[in-house]
Amino acid sequence: MVMTTACDTRERARGALLGLAVGDALGAPAENMRPSEIRRRWGRIEGFVTDSPAGTDDTEYAIFSALLLARHGSALTVHHVERAWHHWIADLDEGPFRGAGFSERGTLENLRRGLAAPISAQHRHAWSDGLAMRAAPFGVFAAGRPAEAARLVAIDGSVSHDGEGIYGGQAVAAGVAAAMTGASVTSVIAAALSVVPMDSWTARSLRRAVVAAQRVQPDPLTRERQVRSAVVIGGYPWTDLAPEAVGLAFGAFAAARGDFRTAVLTAVNMGRDADTTAAVAGALAGAAGGLRAIPEDWATAITSVTGSCLPSMRGYHVLDVADLLTPEEDAA
Repeated sequence: MVMTTACDTRERARGALLGLAVGDALGAPAENMRPSEIRRRWGRIEGFVTDSPAGTDDTEYAIFSALLLARHGSALTVHHVERAWHHWIADLDEGPFRGAGFSERGTLENLRRGLAAPISAQHRHAWSDGLAMRAAPFGVFAAGRPAEAARLVAIDGSVSHDGEGIYGGQAVAAGVAAAMTGASVTSVIAAALSVVPMDSWTARSLRRAVVAAQRVQPDPLTRERQVRSAVVIGGYPWTDLAPEAVGLAFGAFAAARGDFRTAVLTAVNMGRDADTTAAVAGALAGAAGGLRAIPEDWATAITSVTGSCLPSMRGYHVLDVADLLTPEEDAA
């Protein structure tokens, strides 16, 4: 992999987490929509389609995991994660948790019933992309160490996910860890595949999406259709399948050859769980290109999170959290 300086690492850390938040905010209005619905409403989405763009649970849970990781680092344990879920989320009287995904709701119900990890992850949506959406901070922390990023995110995920849900998080964390060193698109994809079973649904979906993305196509719409058809489970009622979302995100990253704007907009315009796929694609491309890769008008639109899903995260900004994962003494 390409060697980077400490200052490069901080620049890439900021790019990764701001890229996640930008992708989340861009994709949120298109969440659960089909491409045809997106085109009827907006044509092709080329930027924010709301006056006050904001992230969803994807950004807030990523901040949650990043704060936990900044506190414990490589010494992170399942007990630390479980205790944080109780302290910051489950044991607080915060209403309906607007924006929380199915996997998070199932986890919270189990924790409130007194169940502990890994039993807390035994619910109907343990395969969701809820871990993948919060996995980027692990790649930032373990920059250049995909295996360590995958190990740590699996610890985090053991409270809320199992099987393919864990694999999805590991692929994202490892991919971001590789991108943090300036690795090529091919090397980032290889890093993601290296940490999940080759015969897993996640690995198969990721490979299919990347192959489709790399085919020569006459226009972006045709390429998006090819990537989407390679991995989407047509007719399935839920769009938050981890193998599908991770495949779409890596497919968008590959189709864009790492370019931030193209990667994120490709993910957004494919619909499905568009906030998560665009958040993951944004984290990968943001880590690869650094903060400077993100269009300035998109970057400045992102403010501190409102806590609409996790009130305990209100007031945090992803750039500040990125700095926590890359301390000043390491960036001097």
